[in-house]
Formats: sequence, C-alpha cells, structure tokens
Amino acid sequence: MVRYILQQIKITSHKCYGKWFAKNVVEETIDLDALAEHMSNHNSPYSKGVIKGLLTDMISCIKELLLEGKNVKIDDLVIFSLGIKNKAMADTEEDFTVSKNISGVKLKARATGELMSKSLNLDATLKKASYVNGKLTSADDAGTGTGTGPGPDTGTSTGSDTGTSTGSNTGNGSDTGSNSGSNTGNEGGGDDYDPNGN
Repeated sequence: MVRYILQQIKITSHKCYGKWFAKNVVEETIDLDALAEHMSNHNSPYSKGVIKGLLTDMISCIKELLLEGKNVKIDDLVIFSLGIKNKAMADTEEDFTVSKNISGVKLKARATGELMSKSLNLDATLKKASYVNGKLTSADDAGTGTGTGPGPDTGTSTGSDTGTSTGSNTGNGSDTGSNSGSNTGNEGGGDDYDPNGN
C-alpha cells in the first residue's frame, strides 16, 4: 500500500501555479540491519547475521566494480553506474582539465526488471492520506476521518514514467556527460515530480 498526499503548487512563476499533484508518503526508511532481519523472517534458512554479512560484502564489491568503470546490474532491482559531475565548461578541448572542469563522480541507479515503472504500476495500490491535527491518516482509518475530500483511492497506478535521468544543465554538480540516457525505454524511471522542491 502506497499512501499519498495532495500538494498545491505555490510557486507563482510556475506554469501550473495553484494546481494540485500527488506526492507519495514515505512511511519509514529501512536500514541494512532491518532489511537483513526482514529477510531472515521470510522462511529463510539464513540468520540475520549471515544475511547482513552478505549484503555488506555486496555493497563493498559493487563500489569496487563501479570504480573500475563497470556497471553493476542486479536483476529485477537496479543497474548501478557512475556519472561525472561537471563544474564548468571548457571553451575548447585543449582547455579541459580534470581539476578545473570536473568536481567529482556520483552514483546513478536505474530500475530494471520487476522494479521498472511498468511492473510497479501493475502491483502498486494507492490510497489517499491527509494530515489531521498533525497526524497522517487515511480516509478509511478506523475511528478517524479526513474531514474533507473523497473516499480512499485504492486503484492501481497507471501511466508511464517518462522522466529522464540526465540533462544538459551547466550549473554546479550537473551531469552533462552522455553515460546515461532517457529513462523512457526498457530500463529506468524519472524522479518524483515536486515543483515545490520538497
């Protein structure tokens, strides 16, 4: 169950000023320790400690492989890669230097397989939530009410995620390279839309 709240665009210069959009609610952030415990409770023959050790080693190995210039694909989850953060443009090829024009590298991730948007859309169930007296509640929570608005929306998400993972921005920390493309194809998805910057 994915709960969402409605937010209004309040940036006066925005072309959709005053209109409303949905933003998902993050219920909790699960760390590596909690993930290992969750996995061990799924009829796994492995203990929480063994699973956490394997996951920790996997993270270390993924970093090592990425720094060797390789992409790492975990089927039905994600493709990890590195991108370059350019801090300034060079007027000519000869003027370009790493120290002057590159600020560093960054981790990039694209969904693949079962975690692609088209697969998640089939599995996701959405429910509208709102804040009542500072507490997040859903429309059909027992003993509570949202006061206004329609009943719960429990339909599945539809539509496609056509956001792109890179652009041609020239500001600090931008990725102007060509090592990742649009996420409208077989693998990947764009970021959540939030014009208010939240």
